Amino acid sequence: MVTQSDIDKAQQAWGEGIVAIAAAHTSGEDYVKLARNHVATLYAYDLGDVLFKPTLAALVQFRPTFDEALSYFVGANGACPEDNGFAINGWTNVRFENAGVILNHDGAIAMGNYFFTTPEGEEVKVEYTFGYVVDGNGELRIQVHHSSLPAETGA
Repeated sequence: MVTQSDIDKAQQAWGEGIVAIAAAHTSGEDYVKLARNHVATLYAYDLGDVLFKPTLAALVQFRPTFDEALSYFVGANGACPEDNGFAINGWTNVRFENAGVILNHDGAIAMGNYFFTTPEGEEVKVEYTFGYVVDGNGELRIQVHHSSLPAETGA
């Protein structure tokens, strides 16, 4: 059975990966290599289909391939020309606030908000849903990722 601790660990790894990619980009290190590892180890592209709808994707809204996911994060491979590299925006922290989690024997679903801290210390709120599957090593891997900016309030 997947536990809340497993979800917390997976979300922490995802957030730390984004921050590491941003830091490597800022310092001139091999951020693309880090991003490749991020996608390879945290997403389930090598296990089957992945449904990925990134926050700022408009022209190529859905990213069913590893290369399209990598493009979203670092914009370095040209798979989706609209991408500027979400993960290289200098993020210094990512934190998750789950609105709800559904735990199953071989997977889980988490939904809520995650907050990205800018280099200036401001937080950017994004809504997310992550669906996880358990891989052969017992680790959670993202099979469904949908994120979007919150709807604007008011008339």
